[in-house]
Amino acid sequence: MIGYSNAKINIGLQVLRKRPDGFHDIDTWMVPVPFYDILECRVQSDFTTPFHFTQSGVTVDEPLSSHLCYKAFEAFNQAAPCPPVRLHLHKQIPVGAGLGGGSSNGAATLSALNKITGNPLSAVQLEKLASTLGSDCPLFIHNVPMLASGRGERLKKREIDLSGRYLVLLHPGFAISTAEAYKLVRPHDRRPALETLLNQPLTEWRTIIKNDFEYPLFLRYPLLKELKEGLYSSGALYASMSGSGSSIFALFDSIPDLPGDIARHIIWQGSPVEAELR
Repeated sequence: MIGYSNAKINIGLQVLRKRPDGFHDIDTWMVPVPFYDILECRVQSDFTTPFHFTQSGVTVDEPLSSHLCYKAFEAFNQAAPCPPVRLHLHKQIPVGAGLGGGSSNGAATLSALNKITGNPLSAVQLEKLASTLGSDCPLFIHNVPMLASGRGERLKKREIDLSGRYLVLLHPGFAISTAEAYKLVRPHDRRPALETLLNQPLTEWRTIIKNDFEYPLFLRYPLLKELKEGLYSSGALYASMSGSGSSIFALFDSIPDLPGDIARHIIWQGSPVEAELR
């Protein structure tokens, strides 16, 4: 079977406080977008190993044991034993871009395994398994816009109508590790809740909805600030870094005419709304 593993963007990301367990409490609104990796999953007819994995497209420099697709197979196989499988991942979502590509791959693997084994697990059970893989993974089980709190694992459905808007995703050509970003950010919890700010018109988000990672990372990587400012100069209604970087996105009222120094960084553009993401 063929599955599609989509990206997400973060509209607003408040880092509130560091927790005793070493994680941080955050508030963010995560919105799935129709920019995909492609996943092929099938039962192995010639059994050689329980899990045979291949990959193409964007390079992921990590051992198989660390890959979320492999971790998803192990977690699913413990919950609902499955036959040996072959999985091929064609990556298009950049790594270390704040778009949730790896988390989406893990969740998509869980969903694919569930389908080829006759759906033995419920959505609730899949979400619980996904939460063991990473904080962003449960979002991609449901694949609808969600407010995320705690370390990102507590989800609350939150719809805002983005129909009629045009989304542009930019990538600067380099990755930023989540660990690096959290070392630089300064938590702050005395401000209006993000959920309240999202009630304001989109045209006001520019001045009230922030990503806390931007300030320190823009100082270290000036290109990110230049890209965001270039999007606003081109008529963006709202522009921001996604997650802990390094991608920058913007929402427009219509297809923008971007200057070449901005347009060359485009990795995806189109409607942020799609009836069925996977």
